[in-house]
Amino acid sequence: MSEPGPAEPWSVREAGLSGEALSTSALRQSESVFALANGHIGLRGNLDEGTPCGMPGTYLNSLFEERDLEYPEAGYGFPERTETIVDAPNGKLISLTADDERFDIRSGILRRHERCLDLRAGTLSRDVEWVSPSGAAVRIRSVRVVSFPQPAVAAIRYEVEALERPVRIRIDSDLLANEEQPDQRHDPRASAVLHAPLEPVSHSPDVLLHRTRRSGIEVASAVAHVGPPLTTSSDPDLIRAVVSATLEPGTPLRLDKFLAYAWGAAGPVDNAPGFPALVDKALADRDEAVRLGFDALLDRQREYLDDFWETADVELDGDPEVQQGVRFGLFHVLQAGAQAGPHPIAAKGLTGNGYDGHVLWDTETFVLPVLTYTHPACVGLALRWRHATLGAARERARTLRLAGAAYPWRTIGGDECSGYWPAGTAALHVNADIAAAVLRYVAASADEEFLREAGLEILVETARLWCRVTHADDEGVVHIAGVTGPDEYSALVDDNVFTNLMAQQNLLGAADAAERLGAPGVTAEEIGAWRAAARRLFIPYASRREVHEQHSGFTRLQEWDFDATKEDDYPLMLSFPYLELYRRQVVKQADLVLAMMLRGDVFSPEEKRRNFEYYEARTVRDSSLSAPAQAVLAAETGHLDLAYDYAAEAALLDLRSGGEASGDGLHIAACAGAWIALVQGFGGLRDHGGHLSFAPRLPRRLPRLSFCLRWRESSVRVTVTPADVTYEVSGADLTFEHYGSELTVTAGERTTIPLDPVEIRPAPPSPRPPERRT
Repeated sequence: MSEPGPAEPWSVREAGLSGEALSTSALRQSESVFALANGHIGLRGNLDEGTPCGMPGTYLNSLFEERDLEYPEAGYGFPERTETIVDAPNGKLISLTADDERFDIRSGILRRHERCLDLRAGTLSRDVEWVSPSGAAVRIRSVRVVSFPQPAVAAIRYEVEALERPVRIRIDSDLLANEEQPDQRHDPRASAVLHAPLEPVSHSPDVLLHRTRRSGIEVASAVAHVGPPLTTSSDPDLIRAVVSATLEPGTPLRLDKFLAYAWGAAGPVDNAPGFPALVDKALADRDEAVRLGFDALLDRQREYLDDFWETADVELDGDPEVQQGVRFGLFHVLQAGAQAGPHPIAAKGLTGNGYDGHVLWDTETFVLPVLTYTHPACVGLALRWRHATLGAARERARTLRLAGAAYPWRTIGGDECSGYWPAGTAALHVNADIAAAVLRYVAASADEEFLREAGLEILVETARLWCRVTHADDEGVVHIAGVTGPDEYSALVDDNVFTNLMAQQNLLGAADAAERLGAPGVTAEEIGAWRAAARRLFIPYASRREVHEQHSGFTRLQEWDFDATKEDDYPLMLSFPYLELYRRQVVKQADLVLAMMLRGDVFSPEEKRRNFEYYEARTVRDSSLSAPAQAVLAAETGHLDLAYDYAAEAALLDLRSGGEASGDGLHIAACAGAWIALVQGFGGLRDHGGHLSFAPRLPRRLPRLSFCLRWRESSVRVTVTPADVTYEVSGADLTFEHYGSELTVTAGERTTIPLDPVEIRPAPPSPRPPERRT
């Protein structure tokens, strides 16, 4: 990605494209940054003409192929197959030939090249002035939109104008299946490369029908063009529309391209006229988009986003880059999470194929909390998808000889897709993460219908697993042994604090819901067992060091030699064997610190401070999930400048140039983490036990922070300055806590409360401190 210009509050702009910006890594990052999606369709930000390209990508939520998992040595319960996201037919391709010379930014003279991701309009625009090697000068402008209101539809407007003399032009607009993919990177986070994953079923001049070869998912891809006369041809993997004309200067040619996709489990195939139902649906959605027209799609997109930003925006003074970054993050969280039906939210959203397109626990722990308070309609549907996969989770629990349900660590369709047992199967905290998301959503939205229809069953089945994996010692203390918490540099440990505290919340939440609603098949004895296990769960504490242990025995492990660790040794998992990491006090990502953020109600303020400072000295942040939680606890414990550094790290992670880690898709949890760091960190937002509270405080860098969130029938805007905080409520009266004291704000009114000065503590030692912004 080329160096961006000055940070803009509502857009991300790239000016120029040459030199280092044309490297494969830079192209891959920009393609992720400029991706458009709506939770169903995702278009990577590739150039219209398709080349140069880092990695092409057109993704449809839950369009995946199956692959066998191979092991050097078999073992009981090892998952036998995995799932990989499939590159769907690419309709972004529009190439230009001017006076018989193909437009390519690497040839001729590139007078101007600018792309802009507009966060309010929900579009990607491009403006190019190019002179061909023979001297034909043209201006090319394009606008892309992936529609939120019409979730099956994407559209492109493409304009060409001759600048100095008449130019003969030809436009080739393609819909191409089975596009060639680059080789896999040597990184465990990268996706497998699938070559020609789509098997042709039928085709016509305006729709292609394909089927994945093993998973049996069919996808219909329809295209239409509005503009000058054109000719169309097709084969099983390609539809091409061609426009030929001679352009006079000052008279641009405009072509509007409409795409629609329909996909699902394969059904009977009918190659005769009439086609299968998926083809009919794709054609109907395409025709509706054509009827509306490109301008109407843009208007509806803007209306949708205006409604979102009204109750989701975060404003801050004093740092334009972080302001841009938090809005960029919110936009991509919405693009990943928007729902028109229950679908998963992958770790990379629909911006790339990283992690094979899998859903991980990132979704429930980082992404869904943000959407719960900003766009709650997305959350109920995302959790209904978890409920729809409950059968697979039950089957996995039976395979593991457990009770209830064992939700997968990595999946697309619901089955466990990770063959790495220490981080996958042993990460049972995923169950509690999903249960926590259910409890949070129900508390914030009061969606009792969801709780009765889906949430209660999730809570019950996840609670049943915990009762099976817990055991009581001779003193009656309950333990959970042999699990892996969020920190993947510690595995198969006993009494991981995060896991135990989240399991405790899961058990108590399930007991409360089952008693209140009456869960079928759940007895009073079972509810009593849940409560008893929750009360007696062991929370390890190292008395001599006066800190909680991340897991039993953690503080007795050998310290990591950070002085002997070089900067290019990070991430450690790519430079050291896991056996070495497991035996040391080195933390990949916030684990106990994350537990203090999510279950802060069980730690005293002094315990939080001591714990935070101890683990800060051992956490290397080899995961993008770490900085948001560290920011929140740094703010709560008075390390406000450090908290701001971490907030900036999360906000700017994917926007910084040279970020190859973003090349296979954005870090959607880190995008959400920017909001978490600012709103939960400096706004002091907490929701322990389903009760809303705030404890705002600002770092020296911020003169003002303002954010809005939804809680049941209310919206509340919180504006914080160093001197005071103002709460403004609309919709319905709202009662919450401000620094532990109950406060009621009447709808339509605002309340301003003075803030006491906060002592700012210096940053504690850290092996890899964040870049300082203060």
